[in-house]
Amino acid sequence: MTVPTAADMHALGRRVGSHVRPGDLIVVDGPLGAGKTTFAQGVGAAMDVRGPVTSPTFVIARVHPSQHAGPDLVHVDAYRLRSLTELDELDLDTALGECVTVVEWGHGMVEVLSDERLELVIARSDNESVEERTVEFLAVGERWLAVMPGLVS
Repeated sequence: MTVPTAADMHALGRRVGSHVRPGDLIVVDGPLGAGKTTFAQGVGAAMDVRGPVTSPTFVIARVHPSQHAGPDLVHVDAYRLRSLTELDELDLDTALGECVTVVEWGHGMVEVLSDERLELVIARSDNESVEERTVEFLAVGERWLAVMPGLVS
């Protein structure tokens, strides 16, 4: 999928966020400045969580409580995690069934948390003046395979 602007990346996050439910794991990868946090902000907006949703780079994980009866958003930046042991110390699996978890930079590490997940890889042009991004989706498990048509249409 081509995503022309940051506003469109936010809108894509909102679209995904409108389909989430407790226990969902979303893994988002891409280079610095690709739009991972902008996507997560859109998910948080659709979920109506207390925010602002900002990059959790230095705190590694941040919980954004729901402002209504919905699930909380756990927003994780796995960039600085060096091992599965460090990931395990975050205890993400403890609340995974109750929250929606969005992990930036999690590819190759957080897949052990759930057999059902949505993976996104965001690519950007080498030309920094080009705002357009390309997003690849990978639906893992029946739940996300069923949701996928509503995300990419």
